[in-house]
Amino acid sequence: MPEPIRIADLPSAPVAARFEGKDHGAGVSFFVAEFRPGGGPKPHRHPYEETFVVQEGSVTFEVDGARLDAHAGEIVVVPAGAVHRFTATGEGTLRFVSIHPVPAMEQEFVEPQPG
Repeated sequence: MPEPIRIADLPSAPVAARFEGKDHGAGVSFFVAEFRPGGGPKPHRHPYEETFVVQEGSVTFEVDGARLDAHAGEIVVVPAGAVHRFTATGEGTLRFVSIHPVPAMEQEFVEPQPG
């Protein structure tokens, strides 16, 4: 019988708890993240799509040079291989789950391209 896993017990960086499916017998991985306004990662990509479920707040995505705004209650799918980043916008905390459809996450940081 499976047992619940507490998000607070997952390995975490200052802004995101990391669930690696391979460590829990699952074929999917994800981050449960919280960012203050202005927060977000450097440009990066994955060899698979990444699905963001925005639970609270607002976020601006940059995906292969295009900008997209998303808000609580919306879902954004970033295509496999797309260079992307996001920035928490608005006045409140951004909370989301980003789903990686693999048992072990792969991420490559890239240099930003001149605008």
